[in-house]
Amino acid sequence: MTASLCYHLFETQIGWIGIAWSDAGLTRLQLPERDRAATQRRLLATIPDRGNQAAQPAEHLPEQIASVVAAITRYASGEAVDFSGTPVDLGGVDAFRLAIYAAARKLGFGEVTTYGELAARAGHPGMARETGQALGSNPVPLVVPCHRILAAGGKIGGFSAPGGSATKERLLAMEGVRVGPPPPAQASFGF
Repeated sequence: MTASLCYHLFETQIGWIGIAWSDAGLTRLQLPERDRAATQRRLLATIPDRGNQAAQPAEHLPEQIASVVAAITRYASGEAVDFSGTPVDLGGVDAFRLAIYAAARKLGFGEVTTYGELAARAGHPGMARETGQALGSNPVPLVVPCHRILAAGGKIGGFSAPGGSATKERLLAMEGVRVGPPPPAQASFGF
């Protein structure tokens, strides 16, 4: 793990996205807020303290991080992207959440499952509610594709990112998945 944490904001077709990383991998991914400044504020507020070392904006992107930015940008433009090999640094995450995140990362583009089924796949049958809570604190959405997890009966369920379930529906629609009626037009970001 590096002594400092770096971050970067970049514009995509769905809005400004922010990421933070350590030498071990991606530590945070912030989905778009209403503008760049709001995305940056939310990203910086979620970066954990790493011993008096404030996160620093990246002066240049390491090759591995530049590849992640390119993949996210392609995804945001509607391309099928596989994030399963993206390195993540989930230091401090408990074993249950790690198991849930690992199971979620096995879902492919456009593939959905329910909270209950994901819990079972992760070796924790009967823990659908806890699985939803774990996904609600997912530090790297898209890379850990929590938007692909639905409530029982194939209902949309919640989503903790800006725009809530409307954002979840839009991300799923980008992947060709339709759940219920179309989301309202006034989502937090315009895609």
